[in-house]
Parts: sequence; C-alpha cells; structure tokens
Amino acid sequence: MLLTDYDVKILLLLDLAIDGNVEPLEWLLNNGFPELAAFANAIRNDKIAYSWLMNNGYPDLAALTDAIEDNFEAYKWLKKHNRNFYIILSDAVQPKVYAMLYLKEHKLDVFARICITIKRVKDKQADDAWDAHKATPIK
Repeated sequence: MLLTDYDVKILLLLDLAIDGNVEPLEWLLNNGFPELAAFANAIRNDKIAYSWLMNNGYPDLAALTDAIEDNFEAYKWLKKHNRNFYIILSDAVQPKVYAMLYLKEHKLDVFARICITIKRVKDKQADDAWDAHKATPIK
C-alpha cells in the first residue's frame, strides 16, 4: 500500500505522529496502521521502527526515510522501484521548490503538510545534535 492509498484523515494522524504526538501514534499502531506508526518513528530516527519496516514488507517506507536523510542509494532504490511519488516527497522535505509546487498543483496539501512537518522535525534534530556537541568554554 502506498501513502497515496490512505484516507486523508489517516494521513493527518500520520502528520501528528511524525510531529511527536503520542496519541495519534498509538491510534495508528492499535487500529491497523502499524506501518504508519513505524514510519513516523523511523522519521524520528527510531532504528527499531526502521527495522520493523524492513522486516515486515515496507522497504519503500524505509527507503523514503533514508532518502529524506539525503541517502543517494535509497533515492536510487525508490527510482528503480517506481516510487516516483516518494522521490517527490523526499525532495519536498529538502525543500526543493519543484516538489512542493507539484504537491500544491496536484492538490496534495496533506502531503505538503507532512513534508513541512518532517522538515521541522529534522531541523530540530539537527539543532539538538549541534547543541549537544557544543564545546564548553574554557574558564
């Protein structure tokens, strides 16, 4: 099942789960959408969730997670397996203008929203990593 096959209400829950909201994440997990819960957690760098995607028939969502992280091999894998929409999503997170315009022009606003959320989460992770590695000033 591709992300485009899900009802918009489910995709909105995915967006909230990616943003770190526990209740939508648990709802997805307990109501037949464990792949979306795992994807949300994999986006947030959960290696167990990433492994779950790989081991339970969702390598395309794992590859999308990697492509979002600028992994060129994952990007090539998506292209090889005709996951062109996932390439657009990955590019929209970067954010590449053409990809976000594609989403807007095709009235795929829920996916634009998801990409914006992913970008915000990734930027926060990068900021947190930077803060954790700041040198302590010498007194």
